[in-house]
Amino acid sequence: MAEAEVEAGAGRRDVADPGAWREDAFAGRSRLLEGVRAYGLIVAMWMRSTMAYRASFVMTTVGNFVATAFDFVTIMLMFTHVDALGGYTLPEIALLYGASATAFGLSDLLLGSVERLGRRVRDGTLDMLLVRPVPVLAQVAADRFALRRLGRITQGLLVLGYALVTLDIAWTPLKVVMLPLMVLSGAAVFGAVFVAGAAFQFFAQDASEVQNAFTYGGTTVLQYPPSIFAKELVRGVTFVVPLAFVSWLPALYVLGRDYPLGLPGWVAFLPPVVAALCWALASLAWRTGLRAYRSTGS
Repeated sequence: MAEAEVEAGAGRRDVADPGAWREDAFAGRSRLLEGVRAYGLIVAMWMRSTMAYRASFVMTTVGNFVATAFDFVTIMLMFTHVDALGGYTLPEIALLYGASATAFGLSDLLLGSVERLGRRVRDGTLDMLLVRPVPVLAQVAADRFALRRLGRITQGLLVLGYALVTLDIAWTPLKVVMLPLMVLSGAAVFGAVFVAGAAFQFFAQDASEVQNAFTYGGTTVLQYPPSIFAKELVRGVTFVVPLAFVSWLPALYVLGRDYPLGLPGWVAFLPPVVAALCWALASLAWRTGLRAYRSTGS
């Protein structure tokens, strides 16, 4: 549609013209800022709508908190029968759980709505977004912004706090920096997976369950130590879909443990690089999917 044609036209500029490249770069920055501004305005609208029914908001947020808390309750029940799981104690697993749950919660809050893109492609309502002078991704990500998802983030932070208070960690400046780096970079990695999964739905339409296998399923895997999984799965979430950089690699550095694949310790500092690479690939996938979109005509 219109946005896809603009992007395609930009790609036909003369590569030998430095001025054209500078113009494209400026246009790209302007469009990014425009998208962020539009996202903020749409989110603010949905937040005002949500807070108009505050009792409902409180109940749904508490319900989200309780529902996600059952995941960690399950782990606690396991430790009523064992002292360690895969060689890890409960506080150590709590660190893995808290980091991955918080990172995923942030990503789900900010970008989780993109998983409904397949429904819009199928029923033709995506056309309404294409004709608006706002980036489509910003509109899809902010659509029906669910503030109740704060319950998941709160639950993850509480578990993370329990782990940090309970564990006897030999803190260094690098380990202190690693904690916020791990959560923020992990949220960015999950966000890229959300966008890439949404791009896939341009072709597969209602394939949200496939996307959920890598988002919701991925965070479930990361809540447990890598030592309990087969080496093939650990390699897959390290080198194919790099979810290991969300919590496993940086958290094991904080804990002073070796990674099962024998990777050098410095890879624990790569989450920001991996997140940037994931977003570059997700952006390419999104633009490809958007160009390939064909309206239903409805």
